[in-house]
Amino acid sequence: MIDEVVQILKDAKQPRSEFVNLMDTFNDPYLVLISCILSLRTNDRTTYPATLRMLEFAKTPHDMKGVKVEDLAKAIYPVGFYENKAKQIIELSRQIDEELGGKVPDEIEELVKFNGVGRKTANLVLSRGFNKPAICVDVHVHRIFNRLGYVKTKNPEETEFALRKKLPVKYWIDINTLMVTHGQNVCKPINPKCSECPIEKYCKKIGVK
Repeated sequence: MIDEVVQILKDAKQPRSEFVNLMDTFNDPYLVLISCILSLRTNDRTTYPATLRMLEFAKTPHDMKGVKVEDLAKAIYPVGFYENKAKQIIELSRQIDEELGGKVPDEIEELVKFNGVGRKTANLVLSRGFNKPAICVDVHVHRIFNRLGYVKTKNPEETEFALRKKLPVKYWIDINTLMVTHGQNVCKPINPKCSECPIEKYCKKIGVK
């Protein structure tokens, strides 16, 4: 079933947000990391231009650590918690540059030691930044896999560990982009477009009214 679902979603070529496309162009773990921090609790329409404005200041930890907090905060506004995120990104950049030799860690246990970096962000850095098998589970991935009936979990972290046991490793890196795009276009939190869904026949519609 999962093989068919993944292939159908790949073939569907649903419109992807500008931010999702931008993240897919990064081959730099640092850029993935700081962009993902910006995206937390903020929609892609707001995050995309804010990310471009942020990258006008710096694209390396060494350069970013010298940016003034107030300048970065102004640039990334109106992302959620923009002042806190500006402080977090600059401090994180300092740590990477001064304590880690300018290199972002490539292990989830090390990434989550950074202030404000959870498993979702860490997994995205591993998958998109290092091209290592990792499952980034956000609200879309959690919602859709539970609606499908593929897993039965209560939160994204539970979903990540359930998928680690069940989802073939070959799908780990791409599954976030596929499910986020499907969730933004069709499998919405409220009033999902089941009549337009290309994988409707595989879905148990758990929780859909």
